[in-house]
Amino acid sequence: MYSFFKNFHSGFRYIVFILIVLAIIQALAGWLGKKPYTEGNRKMNLFAMISAHTQLLIGLVLYFISPWVKFTADTMKDHDLRYWTVEHITMMIIAIALITVGHSKSKKAATPEAKHRAIAIFYTLATVIIVVAILQSGRGLFGMSS
Repeated sequence: MYSFFKNFHSGFRYIVFILIVLAIIQALAGWLGKKPYTEGNRKMNLFAMISAHTQLLIGLVLYFISPWVKFTADTMKDHDLRYWTVEHITMMIIAIALITVGHSKSKKAATPEAKHRAIAIFYTLATVIIVVAILQSGRGLFGMSS
């Protein structure tokens, strides 16, 4: 079961990453190009957010079955245990909260420019946190050791 969820979580990250990057690119183009906020923009932003939330749910299952997550007195002393038990999940929850806030602000914004700006800023901040979290794992962005 652990192996299945680990592979699922590792593979699904590419879909999440692609959707978030596409949403950011669309938002930047709309914001800087003063373009209208279309139904396609709304759907891209929504799908990016849904994929991030789905990844979080898969990650939570993995968190509770992973041999790398331990709640012992030595957890904070061991880099790998601390990373997987505390740091990774904390950074990812913060990133997904930023994506959710960005999506919500975009929905409530009155102008197309404000809608695009909310997505561009919050999704980009979330992406930076996600990239930092992945790089801290020592596995690199594409699952390879750095």
